[in-house]
Amino acid sequence: MAFSPSLPVVAALALHFVVAMPAAAQPGETLKIVTLGTSLSARGGWQEPLRRSLGACLNSEVTVVNLAKSGMTSEWGLTQIGKVVAEHPDIVLIEFAVNDADVTEFISLSRSSANMAEIISQLRESETRPAVYVMAMSPVSGVRGMIRPFLAQYEDMHAAVARNLGAGFIDHRPAWARLPDKEIAKAIADGVHPEPATVSRVIVPGLVRALAASGCLTAKGE
Repeated sequence: MAFSPSLPVVAALALHFVVAMPAAAQPGETLKIVTLGTSLSARGGWQEPLRRSLGACLNSEVTVVNLAKSGMTSEWGLTQIGKVVAEHPDIVLIEFAVNDADVTEFISLSRSSANMAEIISQLRESETRPAVYVMAMSPVSGVRGMIRPFLAQYEDMHAAVARNLGAGFIDHRPAWARLPDKEIAKAIADGVHPEPATVSRVIVPGLVRALAASGCLTAKGE
C-alpha cells in the first residue's frame, strides 16, 4: 500500500510553519492549550506527550484541554467557539480537514473555508486573544481514503485561510512522509486513525518546535 505526501516534500517542508508564533508562557508560568477538531484529536492520544514535551522545553507548566469530538466537521466547530473561549486558552490547535473532505459530509471547499475563517477570526478576536494554529494531520488510505479524494485541497485551503488571517499553520504531512510505507500502514491500520504511540512520535516534535518558536530553554542552556 503506497502513501504519497499530498505535496512534494520540499514544498510541504516550506509550508510546515506558515506563521511562527512563540508560546505565550514565560518560565514558571502556566501555558494552557485547547485542542479542537475530529477523532484525530479526540482520541489521537498525542496531547499528553505534547504537554510533557512542551513543558520540559519551556520550563513551564502546560495544561491541555481536549474539546475535540469524533466524527465532527468545521460546521460543529463553529458551535464550540464559546466553549473554547471559556477555557481562557493561550493557544488553540484546530484540525477539521479530514472530515470536511469526507464526501459523505457534503461540505464544499468554499463552505469549509468560510467556516475555518469564522472560527479563527472569532477566537483571535475573543477576550483572551489566543494564538491559533490550524493543523494538517496524517495520511488516509483504503476505503476511508477513497471517500476523501480531495483531502489535500482542503488541507491546503485551510493553510491559506490561516495565513490570510495571521494564524499559524502546522503541517504534519512531511513528518509522516518520512516514514516507510509499511510503517505508516501498520500505524494507521484502519486507513485514517493513527495509533497513539506513533502519532505522538511523529507529530509532537513538530508541535513543540512550532509552539516554542524561540527555541527550548533547555537547549539554550546547554
